[in-house]
Amino acid sequence: MGKKTKIGIAAAAVGAAAWAGSKALTTVQPREKKAALQYDRPVVLAHRGAAALAPENTMAAFKKAAEYGVDGFEIDIRLTSDEELIVFHDEFIDRTTDGAGRVADYSLDKLRTFDLGYHFEDLKGNKSYRGKSEKIVTLGELLEEFPEMYINIDMKDSPETYEGSLMPSKLWRLIESTDAVDRVGVTSFYDEQIDRFNLYAQNRVALGAGENEVRKAYAAFNSQFGHLYKPRADMFQIPIRSSVFNLVSPRFIAFLSALNVPVHYWTINDPDVMRALVGAGAKGIITDRPELAVEAVKKAE
Repeated sequence: MGKKTKIGIAAAAVGAAAWAGSKALTTVQPREKKAALQYDRPVVLAHRGAAALAPENTMAAFKKAAEYGVDGFEIDIRLTSDEELIVFHDEFIDRTTDGAGRVADYSLDKLRTFDLGYHFEDLKGNKSYRGKSEKIVTLGELLEEFPEMYINIDMKDSPETYEGSLMPSKLWRLIESTDAVDRVGVTSFYDEQIDRFNLYAQNRVALGAGENEVRKAYAAFNSQFGHLYKPRADMFQIPIRSSVFNLVSPRFIAFLSALNVPVHYWTINDPDVMRALVGAGAKGIITDRPELAVEAVKKAE
């Protein structure tokens, strides 16, 4: 037996011993269950309302989605110049309205002068909502309008911006004052922003996973030391793929489910894919097409 072979065997033995030791000494610690995430079937969350059927983030879109029987909404929020939390995705308003510029540079009153259906085209290619007075919606208005809905809230403003620095505390105060603690989830692509929010919420609100947390979980799952992973999120809202990684795996979903962390996939508009994801163990489908998703998830159960 050569020297290199002996070294390889020794290294493997040390690795096996480390794995066995950590396995013996580690107790898996699932997340404490959150009331907002306790459901007995996969849920359908309308992405920005019925975003394929009406202008995204408008009352028209949310009401249309509710008519199809969704379980809740997946929304984004941003802060205006007068520090109002509004339901809006993009940093700039140009793509969806007849205005131009950064959301953070406008007051709520000024933003409400813009036509939110200006660029929207329906499934037939018609600008059917232009001039129909669809306006910006505040998060408070959405919570009040749909008290029975679960609402997943994505904080879009970067923590490095002024508006981003204010958002976590503003959001917590609104959730607390509207008694919405048990019917919302809060997430962000920025792990730091989620941590800032939780300084106020103190684990009373269901938290999503930022990009770094998703990477950490996936690396742990693919290693021999998955038993060492301790989730810092109550749910994962993820795409089917991230970079070169395929995030759809029954084993990965089961790995997270064992830790009381349900997985929701976005943004899924193909009924066949919806059914396949539910079959793989997904606990939620985020979609622009609620009229397709509600039926597809029922059939997949």
